[in-house]
Amino acid sequence: MEKSAEFMRLVLNSIEEHIAVIDVSGVICFVNQSWSNYGDQNQCLSNDKWTAINYLNICDQASLTGDEFGCQAGAGIRQVISGQTASYSLEYPCHSDEEHRWFIMHVSPFEFDKDNYYVITHQDVTERKLAELAVEKLARLDGLTDIYNRRAFDEFLQQEWELCSTLQQPICLAVIDLDHFKQLNDRYGHITGDECLKQVAQLLQKLSDTPRRWCARYGGEEFALILGNLDAVMARQVCEEFFEQIHHLKIPNDGSPIASFMTASIGLAEAWPTNKTSAVDLLNKADTLLYTAKKNGRNRVEVLSQSPNSEVSQLSVI
Repeated sequence: MEKSAEFMRLVLNSIEEHIAVIDVSGVICFVNQSWSNYGDQNQCLSNDKWTAINYLNICDQASLTGDEFGCQAGAGIRQVISGQTASYSLEYPCHSDEEHRWFIMHVSPFEFDKDNYYVITHQDVTERKLAELAVEKLARLDGLTDIYNRRAFDEFLQQEWELCSTLQQPICLAVIDLDHFKQLNDRYGHITGDECLKQVAQLLQKLSDTPRRWCARYGGEEFALILGNLDAVMARQVCEEFFEQIHHLKIPNDGSPIASFMTASIGLAEAWPTNKTSAVDLLNKADTLLYTAKKNGRNRVEVLSQSPNSEVSQLSVI
């Protein structure tokens, strides 16, 4: 019997899926090596602390921060425990600063020595999800600039907002408008105008070529840049880099009263998401700041920081 138990332990520890067993109250009774390793790699609890932790409490705590997946997971597990459903599955994102990841959680019951237990597995489905997203991406791309369109922007902003809320991290949003773009179109023609938009999109794509950064064509000559887990200080540096690069392009715009080349105005807003705020609030603030930048002379960025420890003032200008 002893050898049999050791045999099963070795089998479970060899499985790539993260496995935990909880009792009827949600307390963790067992985790396999993959579960422990993932916890160590992602700064969760270490192996010797997992048992006796209440997994339902973890889900509830995530739910209180506004994490809808934590709420769904807790509700699904409770449905299995109460016997309302025989099993439960949930696909959810679990991104890090280094990569995008997706998992499927599955819950199923079993009985041992007249007591009820529940197996929770988390399977990494990132490879499959990335393949699906590659297909979906075609419908989310702007036909002219080949970066994300407004529909995709709305989805990514909400997704990053929820992730920052769960992880208690800042999020910044930059709304960018090309100064006097109409004059460029009128003077040089729409083909030149389209080429200008493509070049600006390429700049933004390079600046967002890292996990948790997203750029999109917001509409017309407006663009947006979502910066997850960046405060206003770091986000302003990204905007400064954008200004430097667009000035370096020297896209002719002799019809502009600001400069003989294309310039841009930016509204940059920072937020620390809570259950009392929303991604729409952040978007409205960035839009208002963009309007202020244009009113104050264009070719500048207006920055609003909500971080109490930030070195950026409540309203600053580049």
